[in-house]
Amino acid sequence: MDFSLTDEQQRLVETARKFTREKIIPVAQKLDEHSTFPKEICEQAWEIGLMNVELPQEVGGLGLSTLDHVLMAEEVNYGCAGIGTTMFGNNLAAMPIMLAGTEEQKKKWLGMLTDAPVFAAYACSEPDAGSDVAGMRTAVRKVGDEYVLTGQKRWITNARYAQWYTVFGRIGEPRDRHKGITCFVVPRDAPGISVGRKEDKLGQRASDTSDVILEEVKLTKANLVGEEGQGFKVAMKTFDRSRPWIAAGACGIMRRALDECCRYALERKAFGQAIAQFQAVQFMLAEMAMKYEATRLLMLKASWSIGQGKLDAIESSYAKAFGADSAMAVATDAVQVFGGYGYTKEYPVEKLMRDAKLLQIYEGTSQIQRMVIARNLLAQAG
Repeated sequence: MDFSLTDEQQRLVETARKFTREKIIPVAQKLDEHSTFPKEICEQAWEIGLMNVELPQEVGGLGLSTLDHVLMAEEVNYGCAGIGTTMFGNNLAAMPIMLAGTEEQKKKWLGMLTDAPVFAAYACSEPDAGSDVAGMRTAVRKVGDEYVLTGQKRWITNARYAQWYTVFGRIGEPRDRHKGITCFVVPRDAPGISVGRKEDKLGQRASDTSDVILEEVKLTKANLVGEEGQGFKVAMKTFDRSRPWIAAGACGIMRRALDECCRYALERKAFGQAIAQFQAVQFMLAEMAMKYEATRLLMLKASWSIGQGKLDAIESSYAKAFGADSAMAVATDAVQVFGGYGYTKEYPVEKLMRDAKLLQIYEGTSQIQRMVIARNLLAQAG
């Protein structure tokens, strides 16, 4: 058992930390306030290898591990979780193709992401099918050798800027649940594709979130990712791979909150002394530190397991659920440490609290994670 980073991993962390310090932190508040998409920052990140980190070397990617990815993602999310979600959104869109795509699909679609600083989007959620993925209603009709997709996807990260989407739809009736769900890769310029309004969100406002609308979109077998009816498994395996990334976002938020609180507690005086001298504040700082360290260990274990070929849903859910809930608790306490100042935009902790909330919602709510965990435990017991 060895928790030390390799020299290469240490360099990755240092690169991401330097980029965050110089490019993200100085503009994060302004981008959040105006809900501005960080296109220029992403282009700069692409240039130095901070995007598309898990894409294989065969298509021009870095071929890094999930463990390498989360180490870098923690640093970026320390600066801004909205920018982090934007930067690492390509990895989510690419994952179904990495898991189930053909070599030709990998070369074409993943190669687009490594050839130029462009975006892709993962389109799974729907207005009535967020947590209930098997309840999706996007319809897929087979007409000869073609597939025709009609439906609406909601809460899609990078939707307005994506060059292509990984889209999940259903062959058959909604009552079939997961059995008919199938995955496709869909170019942005395909006839029948349109993008809805941009969502005005509570937090992670630098991240673009919009609907993707499909109206009689015609595709061929070249667009089919995996086999017909196997899309639900692809979606679930994708989430198993991506949930440690959310834990990395939680770690970034918590570490930033703890750093801000420690500095403030040493500077802020009340009743004739720094508030850091009060046990009530010390206990809050200690709780923050424990939640961060515990989440980081869960994140590292889940990421390490993936690298060992153990795609384990329960470990990913441990990291995601505990990390998301911990980040929300830590960010809320950070506002409390700052008192009235924490409730204003003069200090960054109010943004941390707003950004943290989304971690408990996207890619499977904290409640869904608990269902996944419980079902795995019961299956093992049986």
